[in-house]
Amino acid sequence: PSFGFLFDIDGVLVRGKTPIPAARTAFRKLVNSQGQFLVPVVFVTNAGNCLRQKKADQLSHLLGVPISQDQVMMSHSPLRMFKSYHEKCVLVSGQGPLLDIAQDLGFCQPITIDTLREKRPLLDAVDHDRRPNVLVSGDFWFKPLSVVLFGEPVRWETSLQLIIDVLLTSGYPGNPYEQESYPHIPVLACNMDLMWVAEAQSPRFGHGTFMVCLENIYKKITGKELKYEALMGKPSRLTYQYAEHLIRAQALQRSWEQPIQTLYAVGGPARLPQDQGLGLGWEKELAAAAAARCRSVLVCTGVYSPQPEVPLHRDSITEAVFHGHRDFRFDPGLVEPDHIVPDVDAAVDLVFQLENFAP
Repeated sequence: PSFGFLFDIDGVLVRGKTPIPAARTAFRKLVNSQGQFLVPVVFVTNAGNCLRQKKADQLSHLLGVPISQDQVMMSHSPLRMFKSYHEKCVLVSGQGPLLDIAQDLGFCQPITIDTLREKRPLLDAVDHDRRPNVLVSGDFWFKPLSVVLFGEPVRWETSLQLIIDVLLTSGYPGNPYEQESYPHIPVLACNMDLMWVAEAQSPRFGHGTFMVCLENIYKKITGKELKYEALMGKPSRLTYQYAEHLIRAQALQRSWEQPIQTLYAVGGPARLPQDQGLGLGWEKELAAAAAARCRSVLVCTGVYSPQPEVPLHRDSITEAVFHGHRDFRFDPGLVEPDHIVPDVDAAVDLVFQLENFAP
């Protein structure tokens, strides 16, 4: 095959924990009788609350085909390339087994928001019931040199407060805020989704919503913009270049010699936005992008609806509400998919037809 698939998961293959019926049908067409994939496939999810192996096991169960962790790309997977941060102490925010995830990615000294709160309990003051009854002076043996945002946390007020504390004290939370702490220590963020689709009838807040809160609180306090050292997760260029790296690795493993020319992002963006100077330190870790094009096949089972969410003037798409991240330029062309189909099964049929591929 001269093409590969990049499958979104939420809203394309599953809604919450419920598989979309068309998904199993689609994947029966993608494997042979031994369960081997006929084309290279990578699952690209903006989820970041578990290890790749767990997500691969979940997908294998839901789709009825064997999937390896090397076919799964979490929002945080590109952090493997940010080796200059791996030896440093980093503060990590999100849900799930955060320390396991961070260490699996290569970070040697991760600390969680919960650990920071235990060492500095006076900093977390919003919830009166969680305030300490007596003054505590915890043993503070770490100094975060960067902040990694894996995904939305559970207690937003605690994470927002403590992340701001770390940024405004150059890694010494508990100290007075410093005017000279700008530019602040590096922040790396995974998953910019403003909303995502689960079992509820309308979309739910995603990590992008948490980031909007953090950015605006920081600017309200300091008058300056929060800066990101890197943004990863769909639709960042970094994420799709890393996904192509995984596609090439699969083709090499199967001894497929024909170069991969086209990537089909099922549920993904039409064209990659221009990241505004973000994440340049990772490029030497990857081979140059080789695919000639990335086509989007939008399905109607997720956040997307064929009906516009807001009234538009007849001749202007620019008045649509832009849900992308602050640091990505808005281009009306980016919201126009190459193809729109009802579901993932129709997407696979369409791609096979376009590629004249007969399994």
